[in-house]
Amino acid sequence: MYIHFPKLVALASVIMATSLVFAQKTAKPNPKDTEVWEPVPPVVTPGAKDSDPPSDAIVLFDGRNLDAWVSAQDHTPAKWFVHDGILTVNKAAGVGNIETRQKFKDYQLHIEWRIPSDISGSDQARGNSGVFLASTGPGDDGYELQVLDSYQNKTYVNGMAGSLYKQSIPLANAARKPGQWQTYNVIWTAPTFKEDGSLETPAYATVFWNGVLVDNHFRLKGQTLYIGKPFYKAYDRAPIKLQAHGDKSEPISYRNIWVRELP
Repeated sequence: MYIHFPKLVALASVIMATSLVFAQKTAKPNPKDTEVWEPVPPVVTPGAKDSDPPSDAIVLFDGRNLDAWVSAQDHTPAKWFVHDGILTVNKAAGVGNIETRQKFKDYQLHIEWRIPSDISGSDQARGNSGVFLASTGPGDDGYELQVLDSYQNKTYVNGMAGSLYKQSIPLANAARKPGQWQTYNVIWTAPTFKEDGSLETPAYATVFWNGVLVDNHFRLKGQTLYIGKPFYKAYDRAPIKLQAHGDKSEPISYRNIWVRELP
């Protein structure tokens, strides 16, 4: 019987394709095809409690001293009060904000704060302070995570506790009553800039307040300004700053502050 050669080639192609499809359907998947063995993550030993610093943390305040902090105004030794393992804002004239000696880029931050039980005032004048996730220089506003008594205290929602000041509205109000300790756990992704100083990637912040997610990878529009529209100003690494606010209410306290630098 005579078979035309092109037809033979076509038939062979169909047979091969059919065999390949059959083989693909019948071949058993190999789990090793999707296993990744390297690079091996570094070992980090967690604290005894989730609030305790893990083995790779930089402890910024452990209740004993302010060695890790300086005055944000002139970089002299910080002059806030340390007592019974607690750090309390000093609102005396000329003292002002404090910031870390060390500068950071991307990090995980744990910080606990407490509004006095006898707090007075209302709106923004009620235990006002702030955690500046990047203090970018004298005269700059930086990037503030608001600290305020937000337990049954009405104020503008992008300025309540848990807000990235004047930008984010917290996803929930997780405030505890004055006199009780509160916790922020923060993931800070710093902005990056091109050689000409223009923005390359924006800043992001994720914030858990007392275990409740209140800022979910929030994209900042720039520094958190009290007045005006936010804008970015180039920087590389920056200290973390705590605010001594000028309101007349009783000063708030902090404890158990640590940070983990992220790759």
